[in-house]
Amino acid sequence: MKQQYVVFYISLVILSLVVLAGVIIPNQLEQMTSNVQAFFSDAFGWYYLILVTIILVICLYFLISPVGRIKLGNQDEKPEFSTPTWIAMLFSAGMGIGLVFYGTSEPISHYAISSPTGEVGTNQAIKDALRFTFFHWGIHAWSIYAIVALSIAYFHFRHKKLSLISATLEPIFGDKVNGKTGKAIDIFAVLATVLGVAASLGFGAVQINGGLAYLFQVPKTIGVQFLIIAIVTVLFLVSAMSGLGKGIKILSNTNMILAAALLLLMFIFGPTLFILNLLTDTIGTYIQTLPQMSFRIAPLNEDIRGWINGWTIFYWAWWIAWSPFVGVFIARVSRGRSIREFVFYVLLVPTIIVFVWFSAFGGSAIALEHNGIAEISSLSAEESLFGVFSNYPFSLVTSITAMVLIGSFFITSADSGTYVLGMMTTNGSHSPGNKVKFTWGILLSAIALALLYTGGLQALQNMMIIAALPFSIIIALMAISLLKALSEEAKQLGIGKIKKRKA
Repeated sequence: MKQQYVVFYISLVILSLVVLAGVIIPNQLEQMTSNVQAFFSDAFGWYYLILVTIILVICLYFLISPVGRIKLGNQDEKPEFSTPTWIAMLFSAGMGIGLVFYGTSEPISHYAISSPTGEVGTNQAIKDALRFTFFHWGIHAWSIYAIVALSIAYFHFRHKKLSLISATLEPIFGDKVNGKTGKAIDIFAVLATVLGVAASLGFGAVQINGGLAYLFQVPKTIGVQFLIIAIVTVLFLVSAMSGLGKGIKILSNTNMILAAALLLLMFIFGPTLFILNLLTDTIGTYIQTLPQMSFRIAPLNEDIRGWINGWTIFYWAWWIAWSPFVGVFIARVSRGRSIREFVFYVLLVPTIIVFVWFSAFGGSAIALEHNGIAEISSLSAEESLFGVFSNYPFSLVTSITAMVLIGSFFITSADSGTYVLGMMTTNGSHSPGNKVKFTWGILLSAIALALLYTGGLQALQNMMIIAALPFSIIIALMAISLLKALSEEAKQLGIGKIKKRKA
C-alpha cells in the first residue's frame, strides 16, 4: 500500500462496512446509532456548548488582534478569486441544502410544535422561534468553519505545509503528524466529512421527494429517493471531473443567483413589513441574549433539555462534522486574504444572509399559521417550504425554482465533497485524480442511501452526532496549535509590540 493512499484505503474500508451494515442489518444499525447518539447528547452536551463558544471567542479575537494583518500566503499576494465568487463558494459549501430544508421547517416547529421556552402559538413563541433559529445558524456555526479553515489555510499557504488536518497540529505533535498519529487524525477527518456530507445529500433527496409529492403526488419512498440520488450523482460527478475553477465556481455563482431570486420573490409576495420588523427585532434580542443561549443546558428541566439535545446539540455536532470538509474547501479558495479579512467575511457575511433568509421564509410560514390562513406545522419538514409557496402568487414557479436550487446545492455540496475528500486522501494534493474523486462520489451517495434505508433522517442525524465527538477534540487542538503558531510569528515579525518613544 503506497504511503500517500493509506488514509484513502483505511477510510474506504471503514465506510464500506457502514454501507454493508446498513444493507444487511438496517434495524440493528438504526438502534445502535440511536443509543450511541442519545448517550453522546446527554453526556457531552455541556462540552459542545463550551467548546463552540470558546471557538467563537477565538475568532472574534482575530478580528481585533494585530495578527489579523498576517496574510494567508505571502504578504504581497492577491486573492485567487473575486470577493463575490469567494463568498458564493464558501456559502454554497457551508450551508446549502440545509438552509433550504430548514428555512421554513425550523422556525415553524419552534413556533407551533416544540418551543425552546415551552410556549407554543404565542407572540413570544414567534420571537423565540426566530431567535433560536438565528442562534443555530449564526456566528457560532460559522466560527467552527472559520477556525478549521483558517488553521489549514495558515499552515498551508503561510508555512507551506500539506493541505491536511494533521499538518495543522505540528506545533503540538511535532514530527508525529507525518506518521501514524497524523494518519489517524486524517482518517477521523475523512469519516466526519463523509458522514456530514452524506447526511446533507440525504436531506436534499428527501426534500426534492417532498416537493414532488406535494406538487405532483409522487410517492415519498426510498425508491424515489434512490432515483433522485442516482440522477444527481451522475450530474455532480460530471461537474467534479471539470475541476475547482470550472464546475464548483459556476455552480456556486448559480446557487447565489437562484437563492437571491427566491428570496426576492418571498419578500415581494410574502408579508414584507412583517418580515422586516421581525428581522430587526430578532437581531436585537439575538445580540442581547447570545451569552445566555450559548451556555443554555437546562439541567433542571427534562423537556427543555430534550429540546436542546434535539436542536442545539444536533446543530453543533452537524457543523463540527461538516467542518473538515468546509474547512479544507474554504481554505483552498482563500489564498491571499488577510486573517482579519478572512474572519470578517467567513463569520459575519454569511450570518447576515442567513438571518435575512430565515426571516423571509420562516417569518412567512409563521405569519400564515399565526393569522389562521394555513397550518404549515401540520406538513412534514420536507414539504413545509412548498406549503408556504402554495399560499402566495406564482407558487408553481417558486416551488420549481426551489427544487432546482436544492438540486444545485446538492450537486455543489457533493462536488465540493468529492474534491475535498480527494485532497484529504491523496496527501493534500490540490489536483486529486478523477478515479479517487469518482470513488468518493459513489461512496457518498451509497452512504446517504444506506442511512436513509436504515432509519430515514433520524439515522442521518444519529451518525453525524457520533462522528462529530472525536473530531471536536481535533478542532480544539487545531485552535491551540493555531494560537501557538501565530503567537510565535507575531514575536518574529514584531507585531503588537508598542514602540518606545525616544526621550
